[in-house]
Amino acid sequence: MLRRILASSRYIMIVPVIATFLGSLALILYETVVLFLTALSVVEDRSLSPKSVKIFAVGIVEAVDVFLIAIAVYIISIGLYSLFVDDKLPLPKWLEIDNLEDLKGNLISVVIAVLAVLFLREAVAWDGERNIAAFGGALALVVAALAFFLTKINAHRQ
Repeated sequence: MLRRILASSRYIMIVPVIATFLGSLALILYETVVLFLTALSVVEDRSLSPKSVKIFAVGIVEAVDVFLIAIAVYIISIGLYSLFVDDKLPLPKWLEIDNLEDLKGNLISVVIAVLAVLFLREAVAWDGERNIAAFGGALALVVAALAFFLTKINAHRQ
C-alpha cells in the first residue's frame, strides 16, 4: 500500500507544472502587450529622433529579456512534467529531459542567454555615466561560472 501511495504521489508535481506554465504564459502575454504599447507610443509621438529610436530599441531588448525568462519558466514546467508525470511527452530533441541534470542544463543555458540580453540592454541604454565595464565583468564572471557548471553537467551525462 505504501508503495502505491508513494508511486501516486508524483502527481503532486502537477501543481508546480501548472503554476510554472501559467506563469510563463502570463509573462509572454504581459510582455506582448507592453511591447505593443511601446510601439504604439512611438508611432503616436511621430518622433524618429535618435533618442526615440534608442528608447524603442531598449524596449525591444527588454521584451526579449522577459520572453527568455518566460522560456526558462516554460522549460521548468515541461521538465517537471516529463520527469514526474509523463516521460513520453513528444518534445524536440533539444528539450528532452531524462533527469534533473538535463533540466538544470537547459535552465542554465537560458539563464546565460538572459544575462547576455541583460548586458545588451545596459549597453544600448548606456549614457556614459555608469561603469558598464564593471557590470560587464561581473556578468562575465557569472556566465563563466555557469558555463563551467554546464560543462560539468554535460561531462556527467556522458
